[in-house]
Amino acid sequence: MNQRLVRGLDYYNRTVFEWVTTSLGSQGTVCAGGRYDGLVEQLGGRATPGVGFAMGLERLVLLVQAVNPEFKADPVVDIYLVASGTDTQSAAMRLAEQVRDALPGVKLMTNHGGGNFKKQFARADKWGARVALVLGESEIADGNVVVKDLRSGEQTTVTQDSVAAHLRTLLG
Repeated sequence: MNQRLVRGLDYYNRTVFEWVTTSLGSQGTVCAGGRYDGLVEQLGGRATPGVGFAMGLERLVLLVQAVNPEFKADPVVDIYLVASGTDTQSAAMRLAEQVRDALPGVKLMTNHGGGNFKKQFARADKWGARVALVLGESEIADGNVVVKDLRSGEQTTVTQDSVAAHLRTLLG
């Protein structure tokens, strides 16, 4: 037990904890959290005891791979939705819902972190996506979406109404 362990947030009280591994070098914290009995009250609610923690999914996968090098994680997502432009987020959410409704077994991730196209495509690659849907202001205005096969590099522009059928064919 480390009596001097302090997480970076001052709303913790009494117990704080970290699960650390030596298998990941300097990025060894896998899980961290603690008690925060006064947090709800600080936010205007009534006093409510609480405990919480956070675990990094990517770090857990890295740990599993470090401990078991034969482990191969399946791609986390099939489709990554790249949205670019100031007013694209609501249209991106509608498109994501449309695709999820039409293809319920397909895993789709929508970008919410901003960033330019290059950064968003890097995220798509990081998550193991096979396909990227590109939705910008011009695509929204035209009712289209760009479908890019991230393995072959080929891309096609299709109507938003036909994107699910196109994806069904592309993903098999």
